[in-house]
Amino acid sequence: MIKKFVYGNPIETNAVVVPVEVSGDPIQYLSEIEMNGKIIFNYEMENDDIVYGLGEANGGLNKRGAVYRSFCTDEPNQTEDKASFYGAHNLVVISGMINVGFFIDCAGEVTFDIGYTSYNMMNIEPGTSDFTVYVIEGRSAYDIIRQFREMIGRSYIAPEWAFGYQQSRWSYMNEDEIREVVKKHKDAGIPLDAVYLDIDYMDGYKDFTVSEERFPDFPAFVKEMREEGIHLVPIIDAGVKVEPGYELYEEGRQYQLFCKKADGTDFVAGVWPGKTHFPDFMNTGARMWFGSKYKSLIDCGIEGFWNDMNEPAMFYTEDGVNEAKAYVQSFDFETNDPSRFFELKDKLTGLSNRRKDYESFFHNMDGKIVRHDQVHNLYGANMTRAAGEAFEQMAPDKRILLFSRASSIGSHRYGGLWTGDNQSWWSHLKLNIKMMPSLNMCGYLYSGADLGGFGCNCTRELMLRWLGFGIFTPLMRNHSAIGTRRQECYNLGDTEDFRSIISIRYSLIPYLYSEYMKACMKNDMLFKPLAFEYTSDNFARTVEDQMLVGESIMIAPIYEPNAIGRYVYLPEDMLLVVFKSSAVRRYQIMRKGMHYVTAAMNEVPLFIRKNKLLPLCRTSHNTDEMDTSMFEIIAYTDVNIEYTLYEDDGISKDYNNPENFVSFAIKDMDGVLGAVSNKTIVKLSLF
Repeated sequence: MIKKFVYGNPIETNAVVVPVEVSGDPIQYLSEIEMNGKIIFNYEMENDDIVYGLGEANGGLNKRGAVYRSFCTDEPNQTEDKASFYGAHNLVVISGMINVGFFIDCAGEVTFDIGYTSYNMMNIEPGTSDFTVYVIEGRSAYDIIRQFREMIGRSYIAPEWAFGYQQSRWSYMNEDEIREVVKKHKDAGIPLDAVYLDIDYMDGYKDFTVSEERFPDFPAFVKEMREEGIHLVPIIDAGVKVEPGYELYEEGRQYQLFCKKADGTDFVAGVWPGKTHFPDFMNTGARMWFGSKYKSLIDCGIEGFWNDMNEPAMFYTEDGVNEAKAYVQSFDFETNDPSRFFELKDKLTGLSNRRKDYESFFHNMDGKIVRHDQVHNLYGANMTRAAGEAFEQMAPDKRILLFSRASSIGSHRYGGLWTGDNQSWWSHLKLNIKMMPSLNMCGYLYSGADLGGFGCNCTRELMLRWLGFGIFTPLMRNHSAIGTRRQECYNLGDTEDFRSIISIRYSLIPYLYSEYMKACMKNDMLFKPLAFEYTSDNFARTVEDQMLVGESIMIAPIYEPNAIGRYVYLPEDMLLVVFKSSAVRRYQIMRKGMHYVTAAMNEVPLFIRKNKLLPLCRTSHNTDEMDTSMFEIIAYTDVNIEYTLYEDDGISKDYNNPENFVSFAIKDMDGVLGAVSNKTIVKLSLF
């Protein structure tokens, strides 16, 4: 059951698509305190309550014990003390004797103190007096998530090729560098489906331009790469360079499509191009205008994009620089007061993404003028919306890859997300693992992290272990920053181990894609906590670093250095499969309980649930070559079981065609278990 409570005059966020009538009752479960014109909600938790949700947020699967600030923030150094990340996903679900969820539908900042100030008290503080609260009651946390997902609408559906392995770096500077990347993957036998174009492919960091010096015939190069089985995926940044004669700049000025300062002039910030204007994505006309510009690259053969810098990120503003200059000029360098030094340091390092700057520009929301900080969390989401709605017009029958850095609930219908500029830290691999179910709860199914870490220098071991988890995430992209170690797999020593692990992904794609598609169409989750399935198992309820992936498998990634394995809790009897490659693996039936499972750096363990089956196809060099006419079936069963594989052409939108559903059945035929399917089964392994 869902109830809606409206406070003040909320700004429309586009998060909820199913109408919910405003309740005439007092708000349930939450007590209210009014302070300085704002309302703070309190919820008293029991000792063993678990709090799920918040999507892209720090910490564990259970969010208790910390403060979270929902304010889209350009924050690559995601240490344990950071309260804000790139996304803002205002859903919390309490799981315990009472199961209830709260969605704070608010365009601006929301703070969640979940047992930080007082362990048994959750405080929710919207940064404005205008917002909507949805209270969701259910039989379980999972039931609440399902209701919420129905309320916010179907998740974005990516093309199947976007499940292939993808390689990125800031930046591959020209055609020859990209050709080299493709060739070295091919020479090493490492499968590859996409190479990314970071900001240096543009002419002077100008959106929807391509450097003629680096890419003299871009359409021909895109075609050349497609003939190699490679998709090129360019970046699009939120800011528009201030440059007379640049079409996007001139049109934005002419038609008043940029964000404004209080005096009516176009707001200026320093980003990659230098002086930059921000398109007013809160304005319908501006969204339509910006979205239409993707066509220039689609006409070149591009079939996928990633939107970046759309929190929006700002390196500086002129006001901030002037304030810093004045402070430095007045600074007494003769003083020996160390606290003054730290003030100076903070003044200079604090130029980026200042809250004061976010409060200094405005949007025209189709006639209503709104200060940016009041709608900050919607900015990146509406950039994604601009592209997604444009794609519906340009290519209504074709799926185009789209994912974003900044996001809020609602943008999940238009694109996926990646978790931003992480680091080559073991802690960030662990964070990636725990974040995936939380993202799924908030509607983000096509998601993933920069494998190996974006910043710092990745080690061979870290990349192998991260790939061992990344082969299960829909977005499987290796991405690294300028100035860091080259972390393409062929640059990390002997390539056989990398080839073997990535080949496992290509055997798994039919299953992963099928489970992803079914989750999208049913408003369900691809990654689920064990507690959502094993509801009466109190120990499963505490497990945070294992999860179910679709209906058939459980994974328990290894995320610590120098580990030869890890402890794994099995909530039921399962079949352990340890992959050394797509074809080389070992099996062991394991009983319910705690086990130590060994897996070398070049091995990937997964667990097949009892009376479930896992279909595998032969590995391939890319998804174009993937052969789904023949399958190997692995199952741990002694009864009749059936599995429905979803399979379509991977690009069109005919999702409900009955021909897309293929049945694999294991049945008792004359006392012998065997397989039945309209697909060719080349091998059946029953345990």
